[in-house]
Amino acid sequence: MDIHKAAYQEEANELLTELEASLLELEETPDDMELIGRVFRAMHTIKGSGAMFGFDDIAEFTHDVETFFDLVREGEIHVTKQIINLTLQACDQIRKMVEGETIDKGRSEHILSGFREIMQKPTSHEEKPAEIIKEEKTREATYRIRFYPNPQILATGGNPLFLMDELKELGRCRITARPDRIPILENLDPITCQMGWDILLTTKSGVNEIRDVFIFVEDGSDISIEEIDSEDIEDDLEYRPLGQILVGRGEISSDGLNQILGEKVKIGELIVASRQAEPEAVESALVEQEYIRDIRKKRQETVAASSIRVAADKLDKLVDLVGELVTVQARLTQKASVQNDSELVMIAEEVERLTADLRDNAMGIRMLPIGTTFSKFKRLVRDLSDELGKSIEMITEGGDTELDKTVIERLSDPLIHIIRNSIDHGIEQADIRKSTGKPAHGTVKLSAEHRGTNVLIKIKDDGAGLDAEAIRKKGIEKGLIDRDADLPEKEIFALIFNPGFSTAKEITDVSGRGVGMDVVKKSIEALRGTIEIESVKGGGTTITLKLPLTLAIIDGLLVEIGTTSFVLPLSVVEECIELTSDTINKAHGRHMATLRGELVPYISLREFFGINSAHPDISQIAIAEVDGSRIGFVVDRVIGQHQTVIKSLGRVYRDVEGVSGATILGDGTIALMLDVNQLSQMAFTMEMNMVNSHH
Repeated sequence: MDIHKAAYQEEANELLTELEASLLELEETPDDMELIGRVFRAMHTIKGSGAMFGFDDIAEFTHDVETFFDLVREGEIHVTKQIINLTLQACDQIRKMVEGETIDKGRSEHILSGFREIMQKPTSHEEKPAEIIKEEKTREATYRIRFYPNPQILATGGNPLFLMDELKELGRCRITARPDRIPILENLDPITCQMGWDILLTTKSGVNEIRDVFIFVEDGSDISIEEIDSEDIEDDLEYRPLGQILVGRGEISSDGLNQILGEKVKIGELIVASRQAEPEAVESALVEQEYIRDIRKKRQETVAASSIRVAADKLDKLVDLVGELVTVQARLTQKASVQNDSELVMIAEEVERLTADLRDNAMGIRMLPIGTTFSKFKRLVRDLSDELGKSIEMITEGGDTELDKTVIERLSDPLIHIIRNSIDHGIEQADIRKSTGKPAHGTVKLSAEHRGTNVLIKIKDDGAGLDAEAIRKKGIEKGLIDRDADLPEKEIFALIFNPGFSTAKEITDVSGRGVGMDVVKKSIEALRGTIEIESVKGGGTTITLKLPLTLAIIDGLLVEIGTTSFVLPLSVVEECIELTSDTINKAHGRHMATLRGELVPYISLREFFGINSAHPDISQIAIAEVDGSRIGFVVDRVIGQHQTVIKSLGRVYRDVEGVSGATILGDGTIALMLDVNQLSQMAFTMEMNMVNSHH
């Protein structure tokens, strides 16, 4: 029973998260019947399952809320902000019950009495605003479209193929050409279109959206659109027999079909032989038969392939095992290349390909859309804006962007800190915003997008922006920068990441104690990510987090210095160039190399790590992009691409700077994983110290 209770708790927490997101959407579109239905169903499931697994307090409490939403669903009660507030409070109570916390019975009764009070009020029967009512999402259906364009379509500058491309954008599409109206060659007019098409389209768009594709070519064209299959239909894999399809299409008559059915030969051949229909018509009907069968099969597979719950530690174990396999595969590849056995090399290449597929698959299982994390913050923004008396709207974009489960879990707290700061420090009160010509309500925009092997998360507000001068003064006061230092804005803004740094004139319950942004920076760097700030005084602030897709296995660039191996993350390396003694002499002691006319600073990893082996005549520079700037890392040799299973360093080496982990190579030796962000910052600090000591 305990196993079932744990499963219910997990499911209830998911339903509550979904319920919260639906309620926040419902606040914006209070007459959306689909959302109201979603809220009701979530309540109903929580109540029913709660009663089944012995959570009687949840079932009893949720029953009253469900009854209330049944009246909303019937249109007897109109959704208001008060109802949303009460329901969100009810969600919080249910969550506490699910987690087994001690409940304040008086609080539960207060929430339920609020619902009862609304139910007793007389309802107004005002008409619902037409623009608010959303059309329910159309179910997926398959349409048979027959299109014979106006013969003059080419002469008027039209092109039927563009229409086909437009149809393909609506969903899955199968097109069969119908050349049966094309005359013999001597009668053919090259600028007249005699070709027709039979199109099978599976889409969630309705008939009207399909008709809109043909809106400019309707005159003189022969167009028919007919629904022939949908997800409402019982999924029998066998679609209609060929003869019935042809009758349905009007290609042959029922009598003609019955006459042919008496024969024992294949019906398609008989229909063509008896000249009841053209070969093209039979071929098109066969395509339809196969297409619908395929669609139904896929639909059945989708229903059958329902999701399965797997404990997170089992997934972690799978990824660990895949990591070990990657290491063994590297050993096999190395052994094969040393022995120079062609058969062994072929086996090693096959194992490498399979291991890469298995690695990507295991990583894919751990990938989750970031949208669930985003939806939590809508509630945070709503509650904070009410608490601070500000009107703030939250916009999210790219919620379907996927990230590793571990990254998402560890990203939640940093994002909360950043959003709190945006709302408290960034966005001004409504009267101040109006006086500066801004709309009364502020906006916080949270967006995510893939950029190569990274994900960019941006938190943008349209508030007052950062005051560079105030930050500079505070930095001087705290001894972080010299009074005479001439720093660019980007570096001044970076001062807010120092512990205890705050320019807030007063401390609130939300922020201002100087705790948060230093924690944010440490958390993001622990995820091997970077954080950047852009701000315009009076125009808002954008904070960009750049994070790796996954933390477990990455593609790296294997390099050597002496007999020591290192790995650079391949995602940041742009190219590799040679560093000759001539280049070093031309730089007059400065660590600068010329790359296609551009000066690029570089770090000698040999000097940095104090490696004293013999220098090679020609070194290599791996050019990487760090914080939007190029920087080089000088090594003795570049070995090549390497699948890197990242192992964390032991407790003794946890605070070693410039190194983020280690990996085991094919020959069993250890290669250190370099932290390019930390290395470049340390090199910059060392360079500044050298400059200051010269002065």
